[in-house]
Amino acid sequence: METKPPAPPFTRETAAQKVRMAEDAWNTRAPERVVLVYTEDTRWRNRAEFPEGRAQVRQFLERKWARELDYRLVKELWAHDGSRIAVRFAYEWRDDAHQWFRAYGNENWAFNDQGFMTHRYASINDLPIKESERKFFWPLGRRPDEHPGLSDLGL
Repeated sequence: METKPPAPPFTRETAAQKVRMAEDAWNTRAPERVVLVYTEDTRWRNRAEFPEGRAQVRQFLERKWARELDYRLVKELWAHDGSRIAVRFAYEWRDDAHQWFRAYGNENWAFNDQGFMTHRYASINDLPIKESERKFFWPLGRRPDEHPGLSDLGL
C-alpha cells in the first residue's frame, strides 16, 4: 500500500515536517499535485464549501487559484496528537482588480495510518490590505528557508 511519510503517530518533528510539506505543495498552486496527499474519499470544510473526494478538492483548488492571484502561504504547527495536526496559517493574494488580501486561518487535519489526510477543517478570515502592507515577498513557489515564519512576522 502506498504511503505519504511522515505517517502517524506524529512527533513534534514529524508534525512540523508534514506542515512544511503541505505549505510547499500549496505554494505550487498545482491542484493535480496538491490533491495527491489526500485520501480518495477525503472530507473538507473550507469556508462555506464542503468538498468530498479528490475530484471535488481538485475542482475547488482550481477555482481558488484562478481567483487568488500571486498566492503566497505560510503555515505553522500549532499542536499535534497521534494522527491529528492543528495548523495556523496566513496567506497573501490579490484579486484581478489588484486589491491585496491577507487571509488568516486555522486548520485541523486527520490522517490515516499511511500518512494521507482524511479530513481537513479550515476556518479562514480575509483582511483587505494595501500593497505596502504585504509581508510575503518571495518569488512564486516554495517559501525560502530564510524567510521569516508567522511568529517571526508577528502574525
